Amino acid sequence: MAQNNMVRILDGNTFVVCEDTGDIEATPTEPTGLFANDTRFLSTWVLTVNGERLNPLSYDDLQYYEARFFLVPGAATHYTDAKLSVIRERAVGGSFREDLTILNHDEQPVELEIRIDAAADFADLFEVKDEILNKKGEFYTNVEPDRLRLGYRRGRFNRETVITSSAAARFDARGFAYSVRLEPNERWSTRIEVHTPIVGPGGRHVPMGVRVHGTGQLALQQDLREWIARAPKVNCEWETLGRTYQRSLVDLAALRFGPLSVAGAIPAAGLPWFMTMFGRDSILTCLQALPFAPELSRTTLRVLATLQGSRFDDFREEDPGRILHEMRYGESAAFEEQPHSPYYGSVDATPLFVVLLDEYERWTGDAALVRELERESRAALRWIDDHADLVGNGYIWYERRNTDTGLENQCWKDSWDSISYRDGRLPGFPRATCEVQGYAYDAKVRAARLAREFWGDPAYADQLEREAADLKERFNREWWVEDGEYYAIGLDAEGRQVDTLSSNIGHLLWSGIVDTDRAAKVAEHLVGPRLFSGWGVRTLAEGEVRYNPIGYHNGTIWPFDNSFIAWGLRRYGFAEEAAQIADGIIAASGYFDGRLPEAFGGYHRDLTKFPVEYPTACSPQAWSTGAPLLLIRTMLGIEPHEGHLAVDPRLPVGVGRIEVLDIPGRWGRVDAFARGRLKMEHHPD
Repeated sequence: MAQNNMVRILDGNTFVVCEDTGDIEATPTEPTGLFANDTRFLSTWVLTVNGERLNPLSYDDLQYYEARFFLVPGAATHYTDAKLSVIRERAVGGSFREDLTILNHDEQPVELEIRIDAAADFADLFEVKDEILNKKGEFYTNVEPDRLRLGYRRGRFNRETVITSSAAARFDARGFAYSVRLEPNERWSTRIEVHTPIVGPGGRHVPMGVRVHGTGQLALQQDLREWIARAPKVNCEWETLGRTYQRSLVDLAALRFGPLSVAGAIPAAGLPWFMTMFGRDSILTCLQALPFAPELSRTTLRVLATLQGSRFDDFREEDPGRILHEMRYGESAAFEEQPHSPYYGSVDATPLFVVLLDEYERWTGDAALVRELERESRAALRWIDDHADLVGNGYIWYERRNTDTGLENQCWKDSWDSISYRDGRLPGFPRATCEVQGYAYDAKVRAARLAREFWGDPAYADQLEREAADLKERFNREWWVEDGEYYAIGLDAEGRQVDTLSSNIGHLLWSGIVDTDRAAKVAEHLVGPRLFSGWGVRTLAEGEVRYNPIGYHNGTIWPFDNSFIAWGLRRYGFAEEAAQIADGIIAASGYFDGRLPEAFGGYHRDLTKFPVEYPTACSPQAWSTGAPLLLIRTMLGIEPHEGHLAVDPRLPVGVGRIEVLDIPGRWGRVDAFARGRLKMEHHPD
C-alpha cells in the first residue's frame, strides 16, 4: 500500500496521486491530482453511484503506470454483502485513462445514476509546493455533446483537460453522468479518457506523450518488458536484496522521460515534487545505474550539453559552461515568476557532468560521444576555473545572485540550515563545501584522460593533471580539522573552516581527493557511532548542535548518499566498511517494500528496530532508486579495468550467494559471482 493510503501511478513526468478509492479531492496546496509537465490537470475526480460515495475493498498496483480499485457502495462501518461491485482500472502514459466497470449481483434489475465530478485548477506544481494558489489567468469550460473541455488561459500560456467517454454520457460544467439499468448478473462498462494537451497557436492541440489506450498501453507494457530484459539478472539468497533490485528496476523505468527532441530517456528526480530534469540528480542516478542501464547516461549527457549555460543571467544564475540545476515547464516558469526555465543554481552538476562522461566511456567504450561533447566538457572545466572561484583561492564557491527565488545552498544539501559550524551558527556567503572540491578534482583527473586519449591534446591533459594535483595538496592542508581528524564540511569567505562532522567526507573518498594517510581516519568516522546509525550514515553527526535525526540534511539518512560513501570506501580499500553500509541500507529497504525513500530517520538501529520514515520524503526518487544498484556494484567490487570488467567481491556477513548475470559494457556481457561468509550478524533475512 502507498503511504498515507495515497495511491501513486506514474509514467515519466505524468502522474496521478489519489485516494485508495481512486477519487481525487485536492485542496490547492495538496500534491494530489493528475499532473503533467508541472501542471495539475485534474484537481477533482469523484465517483458516486446513486449519489453515494464508494467504499474501498482493495487496490492493486498492476504496474507503475496502472492500478485497479475494487469498490462497493456503503460505508465500511456497516458493510453487508454488497449487491454491486465497482472496478476502476486506471493508467497513465502522457494522458489518463480509466476503465469503469459495474457488476450487478442482485437477483433484481437495478437503476443506477453513475456520476463523476471533474474539475481542474491548473495549479502550477510550485504553487502547490509553496501552498500559494494565485491564478492570474482565466478559466473556461466548454460542454460539448461528446466531451467536456476544461481550460485555463493566461496570455500565450494555455492548458486544457479534455474528457471523453466510450459510453454515451451527459456532460455538464461540473462533470458527467450516466443513467444505467442493469439486469441480474449483468455488467456495464465504459472507457473514460482524459487528455492533457498544450494548446498552441490557433487552438491547435500539442499532445504530451504516448496515449495510454490501445497500442499506446501495449507499447508501455512492451517497453517495460524490454527494459527488464536488458538489465542484468540478479540472483541471490538475500531475499531483501532480490526484491529491492526488482523494485528499483521498475521504479527507474517509471521515472524515465524524454525531454526536448533528443532520442532516449533520462531519469526524473522524484515524485511528487521533482518529476522533471535535475542536473545533479540525473547525473548521480546515471552513475549509480551504469552497470545496469548505461543508455540513460548517453541521453542525459546529451540533454544537459544541449542546455549548458552560454551567457551571464543573474535571474537564472546562468554562466557560460554551467550545467543546469532544474528545468520546469509550468506557468510560473513561463512567466519568469521563478527562474527554472532552466535554473542553473547548483555548483556540483558542472564537474559531475565531466565525471559522468568519463565513467560512461570507461564502461561502454563510446569514444564517439566523448568526442562529440569535447566542446561542452571544456566549457564545463573553464566554468570551474573562471566563474566558480568567487574568492580567488582556487576552490568552487557559491553565493546566489537571484536573491528572491534562488537557492541559498547550491550543493546537494540545499536546505537553508544544512551548512553550519560546530556551535550551530550558519556561515555567511560565499560558501564552499568540501565534496564539491572533490568533484572538481575528479573532473580534472578524468578530463586529463579524455584529453590525452580522445581529444588529441596532451598539453591540456598535462595542465589538468597539474591543476588537480595542486588542488589536492591545498585541500588536504586547508580543510583538515586537526582536533577532530576529519575534513570540514565547508569554508567561509574568510577561509575559516565550517567544522562540523558530516557525511560529506564520504564523497571525498569517492572523488579520490583524500590523502592516503588520512583515509583510514575518514573511514573510521563514517562507520563510527556518531555518523553510522546501524541503518546507514547520517547526514550530520550525532552530537553536533544542529543534529536532528529527522532533520532534512541534519541527521537523516539518505540512501543515495550512502551508496556513494560505500563506493568511496571501496576505492580506498575499506571493503568491510563498505559492506557494513550496504548491509544497513539494503536491510532498511525491506521495511519500505523494497522502495527506498529519499531519506529516513537517523535514529540508531538498536533504538528503533526499524527505520523511521521521514514524513515528506519523495518516493520513488531517482537516486534512492539507484542506490541499491550502486551498492550491488560496490559489494561485488565491479569496476571497468583496461577494457575488461574486474570483480573483487566483499559481501556483508551472512548474505549468502549473489550472482549478477549479463553485465553490459565494452566487454560485451559478462557475469559476476560472490558468496558471503556464513556468520550471521543482526541480518533480517
